[in-house]
Amino acid sequence: MLMMKDSIQDSLREHITAALAKLSLSGKIVIERPADLANGDYSTNVALALAKSAGIPPRELAEKIVAQLQQLPQLEQVERMSVAGAGFINFFLSKDFYEKEIARILGDGKDFGKGEILSGKKVMVEYTQPNPFKPFHIGHLMSNAIGESISRVFANQGAEVIRANYQGDIGLHVAKALYGILKKGGAYPSGSVSEIADYIGECYVVGAHAYENDADAIEEIDSLNKRLYEKDGEIWPLYEEGRKITLDAFEELYKILGTKFDVYYFESDMAETGKQLVQEFLEKGVFENSDGAIVFHAEKFDPKLHTRVFLTSAGLAPYEAKELGLTVKKFADYDPDISIVDTATEQKDYMSVLIEAIRRMFPKEKYADRMIHITHGMMRFASGKMSSRKGNVVTGVSLIRDTVETILEKMKDRDLSEAEKKNVAEIIGVAAIKYSILRSKTGSDIVYDVEKSISTEGDSGPYLQYAITRAGSVLEKAKKENIAPDLGARHLSEVSNLEKLLVRYPEVVLRAWEEIEPHHVVTYLTELSSAFNSFYAKEKIVDAADPASSRRLALTLAFKTVMENGLDILGIRIPDKM
Repeated sequence: MLMMKDSIQDSLREHITAALAKLSLSGKIVIERPADLANGDYSTNVALALAKSAGIPPRELAEKIVAQLQQLPQLEQVERMSVAGAGFINFFLSKDFYEKEIARILGDGKDFGKGEILSGKKVMVEYTQPNPFKPFHIGHLMSNAIGESISRVFANQGAEVIRANYQGDIGLHVAKALYGILKKGGAYPSGSVSEIADYIGECYVVGAHAYENDADAIEEIDSLNKRLYEKDGEIWPLYEEGRKITLDAFEELYKILGTKFDVYYFESDMAETGKQLVQEFLEKGVFENSDGAIVFHAEKFDPKLHTRVFLTSAGLAPYEAKELGLTVKKFADYDPDISIVDTATEQKDYMSVLIEAIRRMFPKEKYADRMIHITHGMMRFASGKMSSRKGNVVTGVSLIRDTVETILEKMKDRDLSEAEKKNVAEIIGVAAIKYSILRSKTGSDIVYDVEKSISTEGDSGPYLQYAITRAGSVLEKAKKENIAPDLGARHLSEVSNLEKLLVRYPEVVLRAWEEIEPHHVVTYLTELSSAFNSFYAKEKIVDAADPASSRRLALTLAFKTVMENGLDILGIRIPDKM
């Protein structure tokens, strides 16, 4: 199925090339999908591109090309051609083509749109990366949505995907949190894991504030940090308990978000390996000494890059050294064909230097050639406010909670149990946030508007969920009336926009993989949902007296199938009720 687009395009190019030859012309032939479905299934601007060299007005040249095409053997799957605008040539596929493709959707079901391009390949995707003892912030939420969807995009093309999570479980941020905990009594309160994790996050804020404003606190926190690295017996139990609590809280959040990691890596395990690697490759000339520190002069290899410290003058391993240890560990553990890492946009230059260092360290292993770095931007709020309902700074956790609470308020009069309402609100709330993150190109900043994000009448996650839930209700109603989906004989005179969009799904997920951009799937599903809603409003789908009813139901089932597959790619669940 994934070859359908290419085979038709190849056939079109061959025919257009032959038609141009008849006119003693040649040139690059670009074939695209028109943005407006009314302009056909494929379009070319070749007449506009060659008009000047041919000395003929574009539209006139387009008409001459079409005339030549009509004299050639019939184009595969093409029913008719037309000239539009200044000289575009539009191609319309046949009804028989759509019959076969809709039947393919119904036959393939969950497998529709899946490919085998990456069959036998291993892909590691490292994302989310929250740090124990710190709040799960919005950046982690963005990374999770993007990383999870990219994992699914690659799995959809047949790859074995390893989901990895690298977390900073040691360092100054931990010392700041422990400082706050000690100032508040040195013990953890009772409560749920998430409640205690919130408390630890508050303690971290206390420590972070003190470190910026109190000289005595700076000395005390630095001392705590040193004692942590030494595994001081007095504070180590407090550290181990807090680490477990925050990691358990993250796990609860991953379940809500629909992510299950295959492997976890921690900074505490990477420092020593990183130091050894830096020392080893210092001797091999990759790194250099500089005022007692060990650095990498990346600008020597690429003028766009810069120098970074890989080992401090005190002999400590900064992030750079730990990342080296992590990279070697990942390739040693899984030897992935592709290793994708998602970080915030501001780490783009840092990661470029790191990858260049790895390129120089491991030229034979080609680790750097297998590494892909993608980024996520920042989330801003339409209201301009950066605090949650409780007056705290918005974290990833509080954003989910506030969004779910907003939905629950709107559901208070629904005839559902409290447990059902909570479940539905959670599914819709997560969809609202994920859609808001994934609708834009990776690396883009986004503006989050809670009210718009949960609307069922606009571009939103709930809009997609509402459309597929509506389709499910239609199919249930038909089942009760003993009307089964069946393409049967064609009873609809024209190919609908719904049909035209349905068959494009494999192309969309293929493009999402090629560009590593889930937003293509979001845009497509939004357009598809709009087409179904128009179809629903125009046609009476369930009607026992109408012979076309079974066919309309078949299209509804095809829509539901494609939506299920597409939403799964985005990591968005579908509620039973809306």
